[in-house]
Amino acid sequence: MVSIKPDGMGCDSLKHECCIEFYALEFAFCDFFIAWLLARKEFYGKSLITGLIHLPLVLPPVVIGYLLLVAMGRNGFIGKYLYQWFGLSFGFSWKGAVLASAVVAFPLVVRAIRLSLESIDFKLEQAAQTLGASPWRVFFTITLPLSLPGVLAGLVLGFARSLGEFGATITFVSNIAGETQTIPLAMYSFIQTPGAEEQTARLCLFAVILSLISLLLSEALSKRMQKKLGQGDATH
Repeated sequence: MVSIKPDGMGCDSLKHECCIEFYALEFAFCDFFIAWLLARKEFYGKSLITGLIHLPLVLPPVVIGYLLLVAMGRNGFIGKYLYQWFGLSFGFSWKGAVLASAVVAFPLVVRAIRLSLESIDFKLEQAAQTLGASPWRVFFTITLPLSLPGVLAGLVLGFARSLGEFGATITFVSNIAGETQTIPLAMYSFIQTPGAEEQTARLCLFAVILSLISLLLSEALSKRMQKKLGQGDATH
């Protein structure tokens, strides 16, 4: 029987995983803005930008990690300036693990939010504007509440994708215990360690539990929001 009590290494990996995922969720504001831009605006090169946004879905994770290392590493063409000007370093640190998780989850979150925005009847927003509502009031009273289930779905997809991220993380920030080691990286280390089958199974169990809790929580929040908007009866 597998004990669910975390040991030292497994507990550290679990805590680092949760911290990394929650920090990665801070990119949700950027995700929403880009999704809104793609859903509501027409501009030159939109198809190219859409393709670039979805590129992490088809690129091998190791390629994503390498590109992050080249661009955002301490000697990268972007990272070196961030380090010189702000003392900010992503390579081989927990900040890099957050960035890698956010990048691989980015297209899933943006796509879910964009589809949610595109499903909103634009006439509702036009009606509110004709009644004198400002653009910000229309956004906070109509657009955001109606798109919230899609936003939650996107965040859940992003969380689930980040939870299983391996290739980009280990390429960009390596597998450093207590710094960049997430659940998949800790499992990889345990698999290579003789007699560590129980620790591997324990981390696997925690990953399943975290994923299941996130999905159940998202479903509960979506149903609550649908009822708040008067759409609860339509779901039954």
